[in-house]
Formats: sequence, structure tokens, C-alpha cells
Amino acid sequence: MRIKKLNKKGMFFTILAIALLSLFFVSYTIYTNVNDREPINKRIDTMNNFIFSLEEDLPRKLYASGFRIIFLFEEKIVENGTYIMDINQTFEEAFFNGTIYSEQQELMNGVRYQDIIDSINDKSNSFNVEVNLSNPKISISQEDPWNIKITLTVDLYIKDLGDLVSWNKTSNITTLIPIENFDDPLYIINTNGLIAQKVNKTIYEPFVDGSDVTNLTLHLNNGRYINSTSAPSFLNRLEGNITSNQYGVESLVYLPDLASQGITIKDKSIVDYIYFSDNDPSSNKVQSMPSWFKLDTSHHQIYGVENIIVP
Repeated sequence: MRIKKLNKKGMFFTILAIALLSLFFVSYTIYTNVNDREPINKRIDTMNNFIFSLEEDLPRKLYASGFRIIFLFEEKIVENGTYIMDINQTFEEAFFNGTIYSEQQELMNGVRYQDIIDSINDKSNSFNVEVNLSNPKISISQEDPWNIKITLTVDLYIKDLGDLVSWNKTSNITTLIPIENFDDPLYIINTNGLIAQKVNKTIYEPFVDGSDVTNLTLHLNNGRYINSTSAPSFLNRLEGNITSNQYGVESLVYLPDLASQGITIKDKSIVDYIYFSDNDPSSNKVQSMPSWFKLDTSHHQIYGVENIIVP
């Protein structure tokens, strides 16, 4: 009986030793895996910080580029006395090549697509990462009356130089450029550059209160604009396209400014895209407004004058 007790004790200590060794190996494996993951986690954090800063920086760079291109478009309209041919194609040329109509534009230095890539690569060196941008596509559009939307679509691949982690996706980088304070191309072309009318949203609505036309007068005298779905958008205006657009804007032409520049005055509706066209719809004078102030029938309600028109 004593021998059996000794064998049971030996077996117990053997099992205990195996269990302790197993626990040691498991603990060691977990510890090793944690240590192996630590540099990867640090690199992931670094990459995330870089990507965050990149996603904040790219729209700013795109804004700078887009703003300068619109400015150059207006400069070309003044220089050549013609509208911009094919807005999207000309915008692409300026963004990728830094040229307009194949002419190098000094103002584009530092904001071209390649300049943006160079800037990103300079920044990526400090993070010890490699960045590749491929298949770029740029577009210009409007999704509201008062802002131009620039969209850069690009395949973005970012890799840690130590080959620990990588990250890739198709990115759509967008920025909005306000049209306010840009010159209206319709005025530039139709006054031979003698009058520059800046696009500024009206602050004078409602225009008419009963028979009080104070706000309408201020709106007219200060060259303000409203959103009008029967009018061309700002991008339309850059191309000389006066067809209606859901994001259209319009102003009322202040005829004394034209007369002061020796420009012949027309007796018709002073809604800008109508006045500067061959269209001549039926129009009326408005009580308490200057004798040259006329609005076509479709604009009576828009400007609140339907009850004070002069038959």
C-alpha cells in the first residue's frame, strides 16, 4: 500500500510540472506575439497620422489650384475678348500641364498636379512612407448656385518603407470655390471689358414691400445677384452659354454705367442674360423705378413687382 501512495504522488508532481511548462510556453508565445506586433502597431499609428494630414491637406491644395485656374480663365476672357472653350477640357489642361490653350501660365507654378505630388512626396519622407497616386481625373461642376465644385479622383497607394503595412483606396478629393467676387464674363464680353461686374449675392430680399421699392433699388444699384433657374450658371457664363440652369444666377443691368462708357442702351428687359442677348421678350416699366428699368413678364413675380408694373 505504501508503494502505491508514492506512485500517485509522483504522477501528481509530473502532471503539475507539465502544466507549469505548458503555461510557460503559452505565456512566452503570447509575450512574443505582443512584442512582434508592437512595431507594426506603431507604424499603423504613424501611417494613420500621415493619411489624416494628407486628407486634410489635399483639398486645400486643390482649392489653391482651382481658384487660380478660374482667375486665369477670367484673365483670358479679358485678353482675348472670347469666352472659355470647353470648360472641363481647359481646366484639365491647366491643372495637369499648367497651360491654357498650350500657353504656359506662370501663376500655375506650385499648384499643378505634379507640384501637388512633389509636395506630398516631400512630406512622406519625414514619415518614412512611400506614396503613389495614379489614374488621376479632375472635374469641375456646380452643385449649388454659389460655389464651383472641384473633384480630383485618384488611386492612392501608401506603403511603409519597411514593408510592415500598406494602405490603398480610390480617393475623391473635393473642394468648393465660392463664385462671389469673381467678375461676370457676360459683362466683360458685352461691354468690351469696359465694365467689370462682380458676382455678389443679394442681401436686399424681399425686393418690394407693397409699393416700397427701396430694396429693389439697392439690389439694382449695387449690382447684386439672385439664384434663378431660368438663368445661366457661373460656369455657363464662362463658356458664354446663356441657357437656363438649375444653379443659375442673374443680375439686373444698371444702364447708366453702360451709358457712361459710351455703350448704346437697349430698350428691353434689364435681366442680364436677356439684355446681353438677341432675345427681346415683352417687358414692362415698374412704378417708382427709373424710366429705363424694365422687366420681362417672366420676372415680374421673381422681383415682386407684379402689382406695381406700368401697363
